Amino acid sequence: MRLLVLGGTHFLGRHVVTAGLERGHEVATFTRGVSGAPPDGVRALHGDRDDPAALPAALEGWAPEIVVDTSCQTRTAAENAAAALSGVAGYAFVSSLNAYQNWPPGPIGSEDEEPTWQTDDRGYGQDKAHAERVLGAALGERFLTARAGLIVGPFDPLYRLGWWLDRIAAGGRVVVPANTAQPIALVDARDLAGWLVEAAERGLAGPVNTTGPTGMTTLGGLLDTCREVTGSDAEWVPVPDADLLAVGVEEWVHLPLWLAPETARTAWDVDTSRARELGLPSRPVRDSVADTWAWMRTADRPEPPAGRELPGLPPELEAGLLADR
Repeated sequence: MRLLVLGGTHFLGRHVVTAGLERGHEVATFTRGVSGAPPDGVRALHGDRDDPAALPAALEGWAPEIVVDTSCQTRTAAENAAAALSGVAGYAFVSSLNAYQNWPPGPIGSEDEEPTWQTDDRGYGQDKAHAERVLGAALGERFLTARAGLIVGPFDPLYRLGWWLDRIAAGGRVVVPANTAQPIALVDARDLAGWLVEAAERGLAGPVNTTGPTGMTTLGGLLDTCREVTGSDAEWVPVPDADLLAVGVEEWVHLPLWLAPETARTAWDVDTSRARELGLPSRPVRDSVADTWAWMRTADRPEPPAGRELPGLPPELEAGLLADR
């Protein structure tokens, strides 16, 4: 089939392209052309998704049959895609758990029971929910929306798992939250990518919570895996959540994947039973961590998306916390 990947040269989109090629599709990517070229054999189409003329012009003479959309960041981009691609046989859209009004902190039950944002206010979650509505109205039963949570794996430019791997590999005393028993759920980009291509092929429809199963690991388990994979001699220095917050440590930003207690209790409690029923795989956490570390040691680090700063604990904050313990 002719597969169009909206995105396709960065993180998740890159894995979608690989999955499409492995499944024998004729693949094209539509990007702005600033984040690199797709693999050989892939048709590279360029344009700005916010320009209503760009996608129809790029597709002149080449009609996709299925679409995987990994790059929709604005309401206008969704509206333009709905206008240009309403006739495809299957459209898999990468949304976010942020499309839910109640996440974070959650918990999130079945997809049909949880309210999504229904507002003209702008924001990441609000815009994703708007895109879901616009694309769903255009495509009907040929539209699947994958509400993703934490995505990890090789080529990740957001450097959340990557920061922990680098810091732990450096060894020595490492500040960690005292409550490392907080649960975490994640999905490997390669598992999600392959599943998205298959979902578009099958014409699957409706919303799906596409993250890992509840209870798959904890923050402590993930950090221990990072230490094992890197072969580090790192020593954990547990710091209570209240002490971290008191000195200005920002959850998720300074200590990636860490959430304050009132959020952490429920944010990772997401019903993924439909995803499991529809075949979304969940590879072992250790495999995801090991493959990410292997990539980090051999590849150039990607630049973060425009407007995003890389996470990590500032050295002065880390030094102050370690000096007190």
